[in-house]
Amino acid sequence: MKQYFKQALFLLLYISCLLLIIPQTTYAQDGDGEIGYSYKIIKPENQIGNAGYFDLRMTPEQKQTVEIELYNMTDGELSVDLSVHSAKTNSNGVIEYGPTKIEQDPSLKYDIGDIVKVPETVTLAPKETKKVPVDISMPKESFDGQLSGGIYLQKSETEAEKKASESANGVVNKYAFIIGMLLSETDTKIQPELALNKVYAGSSNYRNAFLINFSNLEPTYVEGMTVDARIFKKGSDEILYDSKKENYRMAPNTQMTFPVNLNGEQFAPGDYDSHIVVTAGDKKWEWKESFSITQKDADKYNAQDVSLIQDRGINWVMIAMIAGGVLVLLLVIFIIVRTISKKKNKKKKATKRKKTN
Repeated sequence: MKQYFKQALFLLLYISCLLLIIPQTTYAQDGDGEIGYSYKIIKPENQIGNAGYFDLRMTPEQKQTVEIELYNMTDGELSVDLSVHSAKTNSNGVIEYGPTKIEQDPSLKYDIGDIVKVPETVTLAPKETKKVPVDISMPKESFDGQLSGGIYLQKSETEAEKKASESANGVVNKYAFIIGMLLSETDTKIQPELALNKVYAGSSNYRNAFLINFSNLEPTYVEGMTVDARIFKKGSDEILYDSKKENYRMAPNTQMTFPVNLNGEQFAPGDYDSHIVVTAGDKKWEWKESFSITQKDADKYNAQDVSLIQDRGINWVMIAMIAGGVLVLLLVIFIIVRTISKKKNKKKKATKRKKTN
């Protein structure tokens, strides 16, 4: 009886330890082996300079087709998905030319995704080289500055790869190429103009942060940008939180959301002041903005902050539930073992009686 119980208890503890120590798996695939194809841009006569992307001098209402050459390096058929995206600026002051959830700024008059068109999918036979058309239709009105974006190339997933991605327990890395696209009509130099949109409480990388959203209203890049932001309690000169970052960039007609992190502290509801200074070369923009945090928003973001969740320590309710479940399981095992043991004892007694008789 005791031997059976010890064995069952050991098995239960072994399974519990396995469940506790198994880490989350991150699935990564070799970049070169997974991509399976290469590309080359074919530069037209109106290409500006020798950049490795399209930098084209255009005219109003001009229609032009440029080409990208794709080569299938594999011994099997391969398809490539293509799409065009307007340039955006992320919270780290880095310009993104591919798919992103960053909102488009209202100041953007011409979206390059509406001007430049590519096939949705191109299929390549084994070792095949194929030229892909990129159709450009410029707007009717002339403009100064630049339209900025990128052509996004990614190998199409097979049905087997889709199923593998869906069933993967962790992160699946996907590789892609991005070909930059700049369209301009004049040599006129446009000066950047920044405007503050709002300051508010939010979350950055699942941690509490004051978020400062501002826009570049002009069709030109902002280079070498420094952002210096400070947060105060309303009416106070004492700095509660601050952040200063250098060498940021902004794409033409985009907005960015600059975070001032709370470094693991909770949001407190109330009224606040902010002081933001942005510089780029000899340009300087300075804003002072008041804002409020409601109790509802404070509770919402405090509950989502992963650093605060970790600092809350042991979840005793969860521990009690797990302990209760283990005890119930032990009780069930004990009853099963005891029942089996009783049946064996009855059989032994019955066998002895038969032999006696």
